[in-house]
Amino acid sequence: MDADPLWTFALVLYGRPGAAAACLALQDEAGADVTLVLYLIWCAQTGRALDAAAVRSADATVAAWRAAVVAPLRGVRRAMKAPLLPGLPAEPLRDRIKAVEIEAERLALTALAAGASDPEPAAPEPVAAARRHLDLYAAHLGRPLPRAPREALLRAFAGT
Repeated sequence: MDADPLWTFALVLYGRPGAAAACLALQDEAGADVTLVLYLIWCAQTGRALDAAAVRSADATVAAWRAAVVAPLRGVRRAMKAPLLPGLPAEPLRDRIKAVEIEAERLALTALAAGASDPEPAAPEPVAAARRHLDLYAAHLGRPLPRAPREALLRAFAGT
């Protein structure tokens, strides 16, 4: 049995065609937390029904970590795309920062999985549940998720 099923799920989904670009678009265009989006879809896949309170609670679980750790690491990594020290090899440092950012996201997923409810025996169809979970998250954010990346992510999830 996998010791970290949410992390494994996230890696598999993120690696499917179109999923990474969709996640980054949701992040950049709507301010969505990719780890939370992946968690919401994992809950749908594993038969864990969520309501608005559960989405708020999940976001609250990782909000401080996201603000204090993940977002600053992402900001540093993205800033280092530009040649801030021309002529000096900064790419190895940027790669290490990216690895730390990914580890920080893994820890956020671990925290989310730890607070997940038990699967329900009569869970709804996973893609429909994922769509509902993303709708609840959009309501929580107070803005719609951009349609094209949302649908691309759902297609990747469905395996089409």
